Amino acid sequence: MASEGDGGTILEGPLSAKNAAMVRAKMPVLKPRPIGLLASAGVGDRLGLATAGQVRAFRKSGSGIMPVFAQQSAREMDRLGRTPQRVLDDATFGCLQAGWDRPVGADADHLKSTDEVDRCLDAGFTSFTLDPGDHVRHLEGEPSDAQLAELPWGELEDTADAMMRRYAGRSIDLGDSVLRIPEGDIRFAAAKYGPAVAHVVSMYRHLMGRAKHPVEVEVSVDETDDVTTLIEHVYLATEMKRLGMEWVSFAPRYVGRFEKGVDYIGDRDELYRSLVQHSNIARAFGPYKISLHSGSDKFSIYDLVVEATGRLVHLKTSGTNYLVALDIAAQFAPELFREVYEVSREAYRGARSSYHVSAQLDRTPDIGEVPDERLPDLVASFDSRQILHVGYGAVLRTEDGTGPSSADAALRELLETRVDEYESLLESHIGRHLAPFSLMETR
Repeated sequence: MASEGDGGTILEGPLSAKNAAMVRAKMPVLKPRPIGLLASAGVGDRLGLATAGQVRAFRKSGSGIMPVFAQQSAREMDRLGRTPQRVLDDATFGCLQAGWDRPVGADADHLKSTDEVDRCLDAGFTSFTLDPGDHVRHLEGEPSDAQLAELPWGELEDTADAMMRRYAGRSIDLGDSVLRIPEGDIRFAAAKYGPAVAHVVSMYRHLMGRAKHPVEVEVSVDETDDVTTLIEHVYLATEMKRLGMEWVSFAPRYVGRFEKGVDYIGDRDELYRSLVQHSNIARAFGPYKISLHSGSDKFSIYDLVVEATGRLVHLKTSGTNYLVALDIAAQFAPELFREVYEVSREAYRGARSSYHVSAQLDRTPDIGEVPDERLPDLVASFDSRQILHVGYGAVLRTEDGTGPSSADAALRELLETRVDEYESLLESHIGRHLAPFSLMETR
C-alpha cells in the first residue's frame, strides 16, 4: 500500500520476492550488474540482516570499491535453507533500508554444478564463482604416462602431444623476472588440474548458453590441499582461454594459510612475492583480478595485497558478519550466546571438514567457567572464534535440518532490538576490512 509522507510517497508491504523485484524495477541501480575490473569486495550475510550495517561501512570506508552485498556460497545456502532468490532479495531490502543508491553486484559463490548455476542464474545473480576444486588431483611425485593418458582429453579438445608442443620453449615475462616452463612442470600441472579445466569449461559453457542477462565469471581453486604454483596458474589460464572462457577474477590456492575468521598464518614476505607474480600472470593473460577468498580478518596483509595487485583485486568476506552478530549476543544476550557456543562446539568435528580451520576444542573453555562479562572474549579468541564461525548450520537450523532453529529466531529478535549497536559494530568491523583497499585511505 502507499501513503503520503514528507516529501514523497511511503510504500508499505511484505518483504516478498515480488516486492523486491518491484524495488529493483523502480530503482534500477539496485539491480545487480557485472563488476568487471573494478576493485570490489563481497560481504556475504548468513542471516540476511547485515546489509544496512555493511552499507554504512562502504559509505565511510569503501571509496572506489564496488560492493557485493548479495554473496553466498551454494554450500551455505543449502545448510541454511536459503534460496538464491532470498539471498538477493534480503540484500535488496537492506540497501533500500539504508538508502544505498549506487551500483551493486551479486555473487553466486563456490558453485560446483550446473544445477547450482541454474538456481542462481534464475534468481538474477550476475557474478558466478565457478569452483572445480573437487576435480583437482593431489599428486605425489611426477605423474606417469598412464596418469596423463587418463585425462579427459576429449573434453579438453586436446592430446598430450599437442599440449606438450604448445608449451615447448615457452616463457612468461613477470616484470622483474622471466618464468620458464619445463616439460615436467607442465605434465604435473596437467595431471593435477586437467580434470578441473574440463569441468569448469563445461560449467562456463552451460552458464553462457542459458544466461539472458549480463553475467561474469570468477574461477576459484582456493579450497584445495596444494598451493597453486605460478606454472599451474599459467596452465589454467592458457587452457581456459584456449577453450573460449573469459573471466574477471581468479582465486588460486595461496601460500600460507587463509583460515576462516582469523588473520593470515604464514610468511608475509613470501605471500607478497607470490601475489606480485600471480598478479603479473593475471595481467599477461587478462587482465583479470586476483581474488582473495577467506579474506575476512586478514588485517596484517591487506596493505601488501593492495601493493602487490595494484587494486586489481576482489576481497571476499562472509562468516565474519555472522561473528559480529554473535558479538552482539555475547554483549546483550548472554544466555543465548552460551547456547550458540555449546551447539557450535558440539558440531565442530563435523562442520570443520568443509573449511580451512585449525581450532582445537581442548583449547576452548567450558562455557560454565566464563563469566558474562568475558563472553565477548570468546568471539575474539582464535580457537573459539573459528568454532563459532563454522558452527552456524547447527546453530541456525533444527537438528533435522527442516527449518530455522529457536536460536535463529532468538538471534534475529535480538538484532532487531539492538539494531543500532549491530549496525554500528558492522560499520566498524567491515570498514576495517575495506579501508586498506579504499581510494581514500581512512585508517
